[in-house]
Amino acid sequence: MSDLSSEEAEEEAETYLGEYDGERNSEGERHGRGKAELPNGDTYEGEYEHSLRNGQGTYRFKNGAYYVGEYLQNKKHGHGTFHYPDGSKYEGSWVDDQRHGYGEYTYPNGDTYAGEWFNNSRHGQGTYIYKDTGSMYVGGWVNGIQEGEAELIHLNHRYRGKFLNGNPVGRGKYIFDIECEQHGEYIQSEEEDKGEEEEEEEPPLLAAPKWKATEITKLIHGMPNVEKAPSPSEGSPAAAETAEADETVEETAADEKDKMQTSAVTDESAERRDDELSAHKASSEVFSPTEDTEEQDEGIREEDNKEGEEYPGTDSLEDKEDESKEAE
Repeated sequence: MSDLSSEEAEEEAETYLGEYDGERNSEGERHGRGKAELPNGDTYEGEYEHSLRNGQGTYRFKNGAYYVGEYLQNKKHGHGTFHYPDGSKYEGSWVDDQRHGYGEYTYPNGDTYAGEWFNNSRHGQGTYIYKDTGSMYVGGWVNGIQEGEAELIHLNHRYRGKFLNGNPVGRGKYIFDIECEQHGEYIQSEEEDKGEEEEEEEPPLLAAPKWKATEITKLIHGMPNVEKAPSPSEGSPAAAETAEADETVEETAADEKDKMQTSAVTDESAERRDDELSAHKASSEVFSPTEDTEEQDEGIREEDNKEGEEYPGTDSLEDKEDESKEAE
């Protein structure tokens, strides 16, 4: 009678955990390779240890998302790739169900990030490429936000300096492809004094810092050195006197040519610096880093299920991924 009760309990547990087809150990636990169809509609095919997903496997969510990679005690751990139903994808390191370590993320709009992660957020050193403009941010990140020393690279110029909360701050410089550098600093705009009546209102959001140029480096063009051919008759005194006279004339002519070229280069430099300043003022918005477009929650969540994973959603600061354990 006791054996019959044990069999019935096992059948009820099997029905509750969903269908399973695969290897088991001597204790009847899922152990080895197998395939399971969970009650919530998700499926898993891969390796088990003592009824827990452990090793290499593929987990498919019923909404179209799927993960291919390593597991440790029912959690994504090691190297793996997560495909989201909106077309985004993360491939890299996982620790305790979190994106952690080095990984590459492709976002729905085509932007990409390759670098370090910490607890599901971009954190450390990384490179973010904006697909629409081709611009590239290379530098530090803190909790998913651009922060620290970095370089913002555009099509024909780049900015090098410090970033804080996604905006450039303090001293930096713009480097242009025409061999010109503009030095300056970003200054935070001061808040207007609205009087005592509005002191209790919430402070407005800080405006974007403004660029203040302080110096433009001069354009430097190297003058080629022309070597004088040796005289065919250097041995004779007359030839030596003639060569000396010719050298004196050539040096005088070279000095005059240098003066004329230096004046021309100076005028050209001034004109090009003026053009560059005008271009900088006209395109100041281009120099500012665009905001990340991927920080939007997917809005697709699965209800908690004791056997299946909770759908983690796309990259967001508030995203948390929970994966329930399977137990038999």
